[in-house]
Amino acid sequence: MNQEDHQRRPNLNQISIFIKDVTQKCIDQRRSQMIGVHLAGLKSTYSRANKGNWNFQTTWCSTMRTQLDLRLAVSWWVPLTLLMVLPHSFVAEPAEGDPGGSALLQRVKRGWVWNQFFVLEEYTGLEPQYIGKLHSDMDKGDGSIRYILTGEGAGTTFTIDDSTGDIHAIQRLDREVKSLYVLRAQARNRLTDMPLEPESELFVKIQDINDNEPKFLDGPYQATVPEMSKVGTPVIQLTATDADDPTYGNSARVVYSILEGQPYFSVDAKTGMVRVSLADMDRETRENYTVVIQAKDMGGQLGGLAGTTTINITLSDVNDNAPVFEKRLYQMSVLESAPMGSVVGRIWAKDRDVGVNADMKYRIIDGDGRDTFDISTDPTNRFGIIMVKKLLDFEKKPSYTLKVEGVNTHPDLTFQNPGPFKDVTIVHVSVEDVDEPPLFDSAAYYTELPEDAEIGTVMGTVTARDPDAANNTVRYSIEKTSDPDKFFYIELTSGSLMTMRSLDREEISWHNITVLAMEMNNPSQISSVSVAVKVLDVNDNPPSLTHYLETYVCENAKAGQLVETVTAVDPDEPPAGQHFHYSLAPEAANNPNFTLRDNQDNTAWILTRRSSWSQKDQTVFYLPILISDDEQPVQTSTSTLTVRVCSCDHEGNAMSCNAEAYSLPTSLSRGALIAILACIFVLLVMILLMLSLRSHWKKPYLCDEEENIHENIVRYDDEGGGEEDTEAFDIAAMWNPREVHHRGKTRQDMLPEIESLSRYVPQACVVGGGRGDGNVHGYVLAKLLEADGDPCAPPYDSLQTYAYEGDGSIAESLSSLQSGNSNADHEYDYLNDWGPRFKKLAEMYGVVETSSPPVW
Repeated sequence: MNQEDHQRRPNLNQISIFIKDVTQKCIDQRRSQMIGVHLAGLKSTYSRANKGNWNFQTTWCSTMRTQLDLRLAVSWWVPLTLLMVLPHSFVAEPAEGDPGGSALLQRVKRGWVWNQFFVLEEYTGLEPQYIGKLHSDMDKGDGSIRYILTGEGAGTTFTIDDSTGDIHAIQRLDREVKSLYVLRAQARNRLTDMPLEPESELFVKIQDINDNEPKFLDGPYQATVPEMSKVGTPVIQLTATDADDPTYGNSARVVYSILEGQPYFSVDAKTGMVRVSLADMDRETRENYTVVIQAKDMGGQLGGLAGTTTINITLSDVNDNAPVFEKRLYQMSVLESAPMGSVVGRIWAKDRDVGVNADMKYRIIDGDGRDTFDISTDPTNRFGIIMVKKLLDFEKKPSYTLKVEGVNTHPDLTFQNPGPFKDVTIVHVSVEDVDEPPLFDSAAYYTELPEDAEIGTVMGTVTARDPDAANNTVRYSIEKTSDPDKFFYIELTSGSLMTMRSLDREEISWHNITVLAMEMNNPSQISSVSVAVKVLDVNDNPPSLTHYLETYVCENAKAGQLVETVTAVDPDEPPAGQHFHYSLAPEAANNPNFTLRDNQDNTAWILTRRSSWSQKDQTVFYLPILISDDEQPVQTSTSTLTVRVCSCDHEGNAMSCNAEAYSLPTSLSRGALIAILACIFVLLVMILLMLSLRSHWKKPYLCDEEENIHENIVRYDDEGGGEEDTEAFDIAAMWNPREVHHRGKTRQDMLPEIESLSRYVPQACVVGGGRGDGNVHGYVLAKLLEADGDPCAPPYDSLQTYAYEGDGSIAESLSSLQSGNSNADHEYDYLNDWGPRFKKLAEMYGVVETSSPPVW
């Protein structure tokens, strides 16, 4: 070691004295928790002063920290952290020859002396919080040195007195927000602004205090535990979070406890696991529980902060209850007419459990109705539905008894000790009587009848009876829609079916009729049954040729050449099948032109007997063929085959079979034929046009241009104007009808609806020629006689207009339809009672009450 290094070694005696002095002061001021911090500062100071050549032993520092119990919670009020800034002269090596180290220390080198700063969080003082002091050994206290602080929070969170080097915190610090600040310090000459020392880095560490309570971040909690759980069954794991420093003191050491929920649940103080603490908790008694858990820091000691949370615990269901029927005896009733599958009623074995633990299954285990009724479970798996399995009959059995069992479908073997999870009940079902329709002996009837059966043949009998105890009389009938052609008839009381018309299997081979049975005393009770009638075949139709009733033979045909193969058809259907026999009719047996060969397979060949055929000689041959069947009675028929002589090509295909084609005049062209057809068409159009015009020229029946008195009567469908209405009709015409044709005055406000018949009345019928009541009476009488004697004449005077006139009026009807049936004179005195509107009419018929003479 050289001389310079030797001089840099620290004086251990000085260090010991200094440590004792600092320790004593800390104990006196109740700040012993900070000694370890200052010792660490001393180590850093001496290490930096000796440039790493000397390691300070920190064993004593650790011992002091342990013995003094440096807990921040005890002395959190300490406002300052001591900053040890020592000059290098304190740590210089003593002079040679001074073993005691008492000689004055000599300054070896100027340099920075700095420390790591510790400061408590959440300072609440009014003055800025003092953190520490920066000092250079070049500072003579004359203010020539300016201290500068830069880095995190410099100027905003931390400030420095540029003259003294004192560092203060001007804002409230929170370790949970930021626990460490990195700053840089420098000393400069105030006048020249030249750095006196190199810039150095320092740290400000925020020390924790217990200012955060434990928190349950996910609360409140929901938990579920099965009912009947054992003690110690885990329910839910809780974890509380404390934002304080877990590595320093007990600020973040959390202890759990239960505030609410005893004695049902408990919590582990260290782990926060909530467990069941009471055995056999029953969901059916109580289902929901509220538990409050507390988490407290400082190990649960007095003064620690606490946080709480709530747990809503629900007991889940287990199958620990057996089902029990609500009733031991159920009474039900059902109509005897209920169809199969009808619901009779329902039963319920109530289970205090829920969900699948309450699902039930029902079955009939005994009783006289096991085969008549059935039971099933409804879609909710709770109720048993009793249904009709077979048709009921009150007259046979009026009541039934069922023994029904209900069983849990999901039993829990753990809880089988209380007993089996099932129950039994009795169901009594009463059948109610109803008025039932007649019941046929058979569900359907079938009968056969030959088609040649005579009318009135009985083909069978249907039988129905009243199933009720009253046993009412039954009447039979055939539904009209099932037998619209009325082929059959049924006897009203006996039910015998018989034919009313001849049957023909070839037209209708099956008849499906519906027979109705009705109670005599209650016509609304009707039942029906189907009767199938099969018409049996009888050989009553002769066979006949099928399609080939006409064929041809070529002019160049040879003898023995096949002309046609013929087949026959028979609408009958014999059981053994059809078998036909063919031959030429007796009158054509010696036919010189053709012959017939029966092939014995229901076909026959027509062959030529000669050659040299010519259309000029004969164009058509008629060949009668006799066909007979093989059934009894044998049916035969004769069919005529027409054979034409045709000119054919070399392959035998017919080219022309019309002999007249050779004799048609060659001068008649297609244009001439079109002209002839056009002339015929024009002629038809003219005839139709003339007929149409003629219908328009025809005069109307009994048309008369002149107006007469009857037109006024027919048109009198509105109320007249009384005496002031002088334009309604010409009254003179009633005195002298002959003059009506010569007078030019006619009514212009209406047209006649009915042609007048006055010109057809013979003038001899009109009695008298002067003026008076006789003229009118004779005229009307003549007209009446003519109308009564003419059956073709329409009743113009009454039917068309006055058929219902007077209905609801005091005048009643003015019709004269019945006036010809009586020869007595009519009395018209009642016209005076109709009021002033009918005064003119009363005067016309000479019933005026006054003695004044008539006006005409």
